[in-house]
Amino acid sequence: MGKGKTELVIFDCDGVLIDSEIISARILIRQLGRVGVHVDFPYVQKNFLGRSWTKVAAEVRVNYGLDLDSDFEESYRSELLTAFETELQTVSGIETVLEELDTPACVATSSTPKRASRSLHLSGLSRYFGDRLFTASQVANGKPAPDLFLFAAATMGVAPEKCLVIEDSTPGLAAARAAGMEVWRFCGGSHLRGMSLEELAGDGGYRLFDKWSEFFEMAPNLRKPAKGTAYRDVQQDRQ
Repeated sequence: MGKGKTELVIFDCDGVLIDSEIISARILIRQLGRVGVHVDFPYVQKNFLGRSWTKVAAEVRVNYGLDLDSDFEESYRSELLTAFETELQTVSGIETVLEELDTPACVATSSTPKRASRSLHLSGLSRYFGDRLFTASQVANGKPAPDLFLFAAATMGVAPEKCLVIEDSTPGLAAARAAGMEVWRFCGGSHLRGMSLEELAGDGGYRLFDKWSEFFEMAPNLRKPAKGTAYRDVQQDRQ
């Protein structure tokens, strides 16, 4: 991985930048239980995480014969955002990566614009991205379709093959691969604890890491030069 190849880093949000998926799963399990759909965390982990609400609702409709109406969705989102106000935290180490990243970056998430914007604001990460936030609401098909990543790259003016995607979910990994982008799987979120290496590796071909402190070890050329480095390089060139 070199800076010459990578011109854009695309971060998923939930489970990558913020440790939110475990909160989302807890509330979704409770809300589904209230309408007679009883699922456990491994089921949510496998079938819901990383997917847009449309796909979650379709999964419930097909497998449980229940339509989740707008009232259910509103109740879920309201309870979730309330929990975020007091519980939401960044994934340890991400601030250092964003501070030292020397390559343009953006966020591409299956979350709604309201949830994504509020999450980045509450976590203090919005200052790193500004308006470079893309959501599934902006494309026809959410993850695992490649639409969202392709839209983000096109908007940022970068070719897909020059993008590096950081994802945690199986749909996100599939979407990035379908978009023709390099993709690494971040496994450090609370919601992935307990999964085996084989489960995390999936069908293979993904670089795995579980600590943000490892990011620049894998991609040193994406890091800002140390202070004084450029000056020293110029001085050496003159000698």
